[in-house]
Amino acid sequence: MWKKLIATDDGWTGLVLRLTLGIVIFPHGAQKLLGWFGGGGFGGTLDAFSQYWGIPAFLTVLVILAEFFGALGLITGFLTRLSATAVACVMLGAVYLVHWPNGFFMNWAGNQGGEGFEYHLLVFGIVLALWVTGGGRYSVDRSLSR
Repeated sequence: MWKKLIATDDGWTGLVLRLTLGIVIFPHGAQKLLGWFGGGGFGGTLDAFSQYWGIPAFLTVLVILAEFFGALGLITGFLTRLSATAVACVMLGAVYLVHWPNGFFMNWAGNQGGEGFEYHLLVFGIVLALWVTGGGRYSVDRSLSR
């Protein structure tokens, strides 16, 4: 099981995909955990998730940890498949709780009630590709699998 989890080749595809997703997700996790990039930090995130969406504190903590440490896992290529799965779970929850009613498209014109879910579909596509390829070149997984 462990070998299957960390298995990867030395290709560039996994590297490009995991860095792209990790770099995009990291600021969101840092907002929620540390208050960086204008975020509310841990306490503010707990309050906001509870107040606006009725999400229990336990699930909010999982979201915070998945975004922050999942992004770091992707960037370093450590447990790439698990890190990608954690990010996908957060995106699935975001689509279900927030974005589905707004339809497919992002709110470029500012005339919708919020953002659609097209961005999240791109994340799911990257996650699926990472499940297939693994972390690729320069990943901790690659070093561990040797």
